[in-house]
Amino acid sequence: MWPVVAWVILLTTFFAGVGGLIAAAAGIALIATVFAAVYHAEVVAHRTGEPFGTLVLALAVTIIEVALIVSVMISAPAEKAGLARDTVFAAVMIVMNGIIGLCLLWGGVRHHEQGFQLQGASAALAVLAALTTLTMVVPNVVATSVGPMFSTPQLIFAGIVSLVLYISFVFVQTVRHRDYFLPLDAGEEGHLPPPSNRTAGVSLGLLFAALVAVVGLAKSLTPTVEAGIAWLGVPKAVVGIVIAAVVLLPECLAALRAAQANRLQTSLNLSLGSILAAIGLTIPAVALVSIVIGQPLALGLDDKDQTLLVLTLIVSVITLGTGRTTVLQGIVHLVIFAVFLFFAAVP
Repeated sequence: MWPVVAWVILLTTFFAGVGGLIAAAAGIALIATVFAAVYHAEVVAHRTGEPFGTLVLALAVTIIEVALIVSVMISAPAEKAGLARDTVFAAVMIVMNGIIGLCLLWGGVRHHEQGFQLQGASAALAVLAALTTLTMVVPNVVATSVGPMFSTPQLIFAGIVSLVLYISFVFVQTVRHRDYFLPLDAGEEGHLPPPSNRTAGVSLGLLFAALVAVVGLAKSLTPTVEAGIAWLGVPKAVVGIVIAAVVLLPECLAALRAAQANRLQTSLNLSLGSILAAIGLTIPAVALVSIVIGQPLALGLDDKDQTLLVLTLIVSVITLGTGRTTVLQGIVHLVIFAVFLFFAAVP
């Protein structure tokens, strides 16, 4: 019922605007609909099996993120040149340090030590390092205009490269080396019988209905969030963190539930797949919008964020480089995530 309630409130905000009471109801419906989306995504994922199942939520969430970023960019183009960069970088930090850190910590507390396929994690980290460096670090080095921006030909090339890298990863994950992303224990996915095709089809429809409602509610609440951020006096980059956090909440909940059930491979497939989709699909989409509407698009990170990105990549290679994890790895990632949040609010 929550997707239905979310759509009713969304239509109410469209006709009546977002007042105090409506904003509160929209916030409650937003969180509840996220939980509904997680449930239906897990039904679809269980029906399709690994690693195809984890692609469902990753792609759906990325579509939502792109739609939300583009809608905000179009509504205020002059003020949102760095929104895509801020949101994508926030997504990297939330996934690689926040979500993965929580999964490793919670899984370590529950099961002491957990294992996963080292080849799959290494492949994902290689693509992640290339994507983040080429799209958010290289603009600072090759920029031909004022600020950390690509020229139009460079922006087109960056979008094509991002797509090539992501499509190559999906091909390896689902076709060429699918076994790299399957659970170590063949019985890991056998805890429940898969749902019927009809049940999975209904859940797929409700999943997209819920995700679209989440996008609409988040978009309607954006002015309220921006007003609150301005009132608190924190930097505008926090808007990108809020957008990324709302969009990634379904991923976080699904990944945590998998880690709790000792299915760390599923958690990593969800987390790493979602961040690769977020970069590999978001950058080409916003680049296309930027070129079409003639809006400047700032992609280069500042020195502080570049340092945090390098630290995240190095630590991820080390913590996910053995095929076994404990609570210590989770704590390290969560500390880096806390540092990111602190310096975002107190630059």
